[in-house]
Order: sequence, then C-alpha cells, then structure tokens
Amino acid sequence: MPDFPWPSGSATGIGSMPGTDVAEAQRIIFGELPSLPHLAELPGRGPGSDMIGRTAGLLVEMPVQVYAGRWQIASRPGKDLRRTDDLLERDLDQLTEQGDGFTGTVKIQAAGPWTLAASLDLPIGGRMLRDLGAVRDLTDSLAEGLRRHVADVRKRLPGATVLLQLDEPSLPAVLAGHVPTESGLSAYRVVSAPAAATRLRTISEAVDAPVVIHCCAPDLPLQVVRDARAAAVSLDLSLVKDLDPLGEAIEAGLGIFVGAVPSTGPARPDAKQIAARVTTLWQRLGFPAALLPQQVVITPACGLAGATPGYAREVLKALTEAGRRISEV
Repeated sequence: MPDFPWPSGSATGIGSMPGTDVAEAQRIIFGELPSLPHLAELPGRGPGSDMIGRTAGLLVEMPVQVYAGRWQIASRPGKDLRRTDDLLERDLDQLTEQGDGFTGTVKIQAAGPWTLAASLDLPIGGRMLRDLGAVRDLTDSLAEGLRRHVADVRKRLPGATVLLQLDEPSLPAVLAGHVPTESGLSAYRVVSAPAAATRLRTISEAVDAPVVIHCCAPDLPLQVVRDARAAAVSLDLSLVKDLDPLGEAIEAGLGIFVGAVPSTGPARPDAKQIAARVTTLWQRLGFPAALLPQQVVITPACGLAGATPGYAREVLKALTEAGRRISEV
C-alpha cells in the first residue's frame, strides 16, 4: 500500500470558494480544513480568476488574452495576462500569510491539459483541441509552468508538502468526441485513451509533486487516471455507477478524493451522514476498514463558488468532522 501524501482522515475542498475576498476565503480554509487546506480560487472576481484564465496565466512562453469573452492564445502578453498574474500573486500572498509555519500537506489546483485544450482558442479560431500538435506544445508549456508554480508554493511554505490537483471536467467529452466545434454542428475528433494519459503523464512527471486528477463529470476514465501515474482521483460519488473500476483502482493503490456532499444547498450538511455514506461505499467495495481513512479524502462534490458563504463554511466544517469519524471506525 502506498504511503499517501496526506494525513489519515483528511478532508479538503475542490478549490473554488464564493465571494471576492481572498483573505477571508483563505482564513476559512485553513481554519476549517486543518488536515488538507488548499489554495483558494475565487472565480467571482471575473476573468483571470476563472479556472481557464488562471491556468492559462501559468503557461510558459504562450501568452493569452480575452477575445469576445473567451480565452485565446495571443501574440504577446497584455493587460489580461497582467491582471491574471496579479490576482494569482495576491492569492499566493494570502496562502503564505495564512499558512505561515504550516507543516502539513497543502493542495493547489489548475486545469489539466485536455480541459485547457478544449477551452482555449487558437489565434486563427477554433479550440486548441483541433490540433494535436498544438495540444502537445500546450502540455509542455503547462508542465513547465506548473513545475514553477509548485516550486514557488514550496518556497512560500517551506515546511509543507505540496499536492497538485489537475481539474479535468472536459476529459470524458474529449475521449468521447463530444466537444462541440464553434458552429455547434459538429464535434472535435475523438482522442484515444493512451494519448490522453500520455499528456497527463507529462504533467505528473514534470511537477515534482503528487498529482490528483479531478473530474466531476459522468464517465470518469479511471484507467486514464491510473495510466497518467496520478497519486489520486477526485470524483463525485453520486456519479459513480459501476463499482468494479473504482475497486480495481483502489486495489492498485490509487487514492480516492470522494465528493460526498452537494456543492450548494439550503441547510448545514450532516457530518454523520457524510461519514456513513463514505463508509458504506467502502464496505460495498470490500476493503479493510483500516485502509479507509488512509486512502480516502472527503470533499464536496465539486467547487463551492456557487454556494452561499455560510453554506461553504459549514460544508468544510462538516467534511473535517466526517474525516474524523471515518478515522474512528
């Protein structure tokens, strides 16, 4: 069994939080998720704080801009990229301040290469996904950018272990050939599972940090995640229909970040019910109870940007309590 790079009984968030106050968001995260805090993402601040813009800002020698409401590869750096860089720097400063002296595991997030390729436009029009040579160049640029990003976080929190989450909500659509072209009348060609895993593995091997691949879409390709040499997969438990691939992944030593509570809701989540839901899944899979708190991290089903601030705080608090509960089983 691998030695997982997070404490037993951990809980964490997916990344995004509601509102525009990063100092408050980061305080809440370190306060409510002491076992596995993460870098806050606040897409409510607009372009540059969204998942695609934030990640595109990390690309090396591949500047981006906003054109007609979409992120696009640009000929030179401009104001959109400067804004994106400034927002990330402010967020990292808050991570540094709130995490001063922190010696545990901290998680940072970025879009993965396939979701980025399905979302970024080429200068001539169309998504980068239309040109697999461009996808290769994009992946190499992203790998170097993320390597530098991880190194920066490590310098800011020298006592911490850095965990990198790659957000890949578009990965199932890429594999199925369901990413629509601009006209909406056709779709980009299917990408093979081995090709998808190769690009993801490029990131995993470059960043010098354990990688979690997150996908809260149906038809999550667990074999691709395993072939990418990720340390863990992050998924929405409500979308898991076939337990056999999940059991095989667990048996192979893959960590599982289980999205066990809705990302929005009217009432405070019940930690006891969350823990029971995760424990029931583990029992159905037939694995020893002692492995559950080591191999599983409890999370929301997806990001919390759409939640009320009160619900977001209560979710994180409930997740941490649920993590303690599964450790006591």
